Amino acid sequence: MTSQMNNVNTDTPFADLSPSSLLDAIETLGLRCDGRLLQLNSFENRVYQVGFDDGGQLIAKFYRPGRWSDAAIDEEHAFSRELAEQEIPVVAPLSFDGRSLHHAGGHRFALFPKQGGRTPELDREETLEWLGRFLGRIHALGASGQYRVRPTLDIESFGVEPRAFLSGGDWLPPELREAWLSIADLALDGVRHAFDRAGAVATLRLHGDCHPGNLLWTDDGPHFVDFDDSRTGPAIQDLWMLLSGDETEMRAQLNVLLRGYETFCEFDDRELQLVEALRTLRLIHYSAWIARRWNDPAFPAAFPWFGSVRYWQDRILELREQVALMQEAPQL
Repeated sequence: MTSQMNNVNTDTPFADLSPSSLLDAIETLGLRCDGRLLQLNSFENRVYQVGFDDGGQLIAKFYRPGRWSDAAIDEEHAFSRELAEQEIPVVAPLSFDGRSLHHAGGHRFALFPKQGGRTPELDREETLEWLGRFLGRIHALGASGQYRVRPTLDIESFGVEPRAFLSGGDWLPPELREAWLSIADLALDGVRHAFDRAGAVATLRLHGDCHPGNLLWTDDGPHFVDFDDSRTGPAIQDLWMLLSGDETEMRAQLNVLLRGYETFCEFDDRELQLVEALRTLRLIHYSAWIARRWNDPAFPAAFPWFGSVRYWQDRILELREQVALMQEAPQL
C-alpha cells in the first residue's frame, strides 16, 4: 500500500469519500466524468456507477482499507483477466497504463465495464446446467495456477478466529454468551470431523462468494461478478450457495449443476461431506464480519437488529441445526 493509505481511518474508512473526491480520483486516469453518479449496493467496499463525457458508464469500486494488500488485489485482478481471456463471462477490471488497481486521495480503486443482467432463475434446469458449465471452466483454469498471496478458506480463519473475535468483545448478550460459545464450539468440532471425513480434497482458485447476487443473467447466459472474496479452497464452495430448498430439491439441483460442471472439470464426490461444514463456517464468519464493521455507519443502518437478544437466539438455533446436519451422512 502507498503511504497515503496510512492516513485513512480503518474504522470509518469511507468518511472522506465524497462525490467530488471520488470523481476527482477517477479523473486522475485521464477520464472526464460528467457528474452522473449512482451508488450501488455494497457493504464491504464502495461501488458506484459513473457517467463520462463520451456518454459511457463504468463501475468504480473503492476498496476498503486494511482488508487486502495491493498484491492480493492484483492477484484477484490477474485471475479475472485470465478467465476473461478464455472467453469465460466474468467482469474483469479495466487497465490504464498497464495497471488495474489505482491510488488517489488516500483510496484504492478499480474500474469495471458496466454489465447489465438480472438474477438467474435457479429453478430452471437449463439455467443451472449453464452455470455448471461455466463454473467447471472457471475451476479448470483455477486449478491450473495458484494464489501466492490470497488466503485459503480454512477452519481457522473462517471459524476459530471469528469465534474468538466475538468472544473477546461485548457482542454477545450476557444471558446468551455461554450458550452461543458452547454451540459454536460444538459446531466447529462438527466442521473438523466433516473435513476429516472428506480427506485431502484438492483446492484451487475460486470465485469464493458465488451466491445468486454475484451472478447476472442475460439472454446470452451468466456473467460472474465481484471476485473480491476469491481465495483458494475446495470446488464445492462455489457450488453449494446455488442450492436451496429441502434435501430432495438440493440433490436435484446439484445433479443438474454437476451435469454441466463435469463437462469441463471432474468433481470429487468426497467434497459433499463439506457442504454443511462450509455453511457452518459462513454463519460464524458472517456474524463476526458485521461486528468488525460496526464502526462503519453503513452497518448499523443496514443491520439494526444485530446484537439483539433475538438475533443471537436465532444464531444459536441455526448452529444447533448445523450440528445435527453435520452428524448425518450427506444426502446430496
